[in-house]
Amino acid sequence: MNQYAFFLGCTIPARSRNYEMSARAVAKRLGLEIVDIADFGCCGFPMKATNQAAAGLLAARNLALAEAAGMEICTLCSACTSMLTEEAHRLSHDPGHLAEANRQLAGIGRSCSGTARVRHFARVLVEDVGLDRIRESITVDLKGLPVAIHYGCHYLKPSEIYPGWDDPEAPKSIERILEAIGARPLAYAGERDCCGGAVLVADEETALGMAKGKLDHVKAAGAKTLCVVCPFCSVMYDDNQKSIENRFETRYQIPVLFLPQIMGLAMGVDRKELGLNMNVVKTKQLTGEILGQDE
Repeated sequence: MNQYAFFLGCTIPARSRNYEMSARAVAKRLGLEIVDIADFGCCGFPMKATNQAAAGLLAARNLALAEAAGMEICTLCSACTSMLTEEAHRLSHDPGHLAEANRQLAGIGRSCSGTARVRHFARVLVEDVGLDRIRESITVDLKGLPVAIHYGCHYLKPSEIYPGWDDPEAPKSIERILEAIGARPLAYAGERDCCGGAVLVADEETALGMAKGKLDHVKAAGAKTLCVVCPFCSVMYDDNQKSIENRFETRYQIPVLFLPQIMGLAMGVDRKELGLNMNVVKTKQLTGEILGQDE
């Protein structure tokens, strides 16, 4: 199986180590060889709204590093996936942009050919590992664990940069993975809604209100957990869940798990190896009642 340059971005090392830990654990058990590139930097996404050229150059630098290593990039953060893939798409389709990027990259002794490929970890699981192999890795019966999936905004959009992948308006990729490991994905109102993270800095009230709306629907659907594939979506639903409860005088206590955390539980991976002790909303009841495991 191919090697993948593992791109963590900025948020995961700072706030979502449990995502990284669980992804590494799942990758190891599925035989995926993920490689750390020491010089990887910010994907550029935080600068995109104010300086698109600078943001693109930051992304191009990371793509150049992956090209030099002879590997495609495997991402965990959906915003990083979107930013890097957009730049890779532009470099491969716009010769003028490629020439300008290389002119500036030459200043740090780098260059890119426009051949870099970027895929989210979930996509690698579906396309390279395959659902059959994932099924074969399962050692724990999830007993049809009812899971609400939050795809988020950047996992599949803008759709033109993800040809041949999932349907951005009716995605099924994460659902297929969860079904393969014995969970039961639930349909619920507002499935495609944004987590609110994009406006958190500018308007906290609106951001938390958006997250509340999603949690209301997830609770009404009877989900035991909310599955996410982006660190900032987890920040909104997990890190900020208590704040939402206090602000709006409500109560959820809905564990928010990253996709590889749920997969790892089905594979019999130790809780601490999956970073479940780092989740803000405690998972003791989830593992106790559904999986028969202790905190």
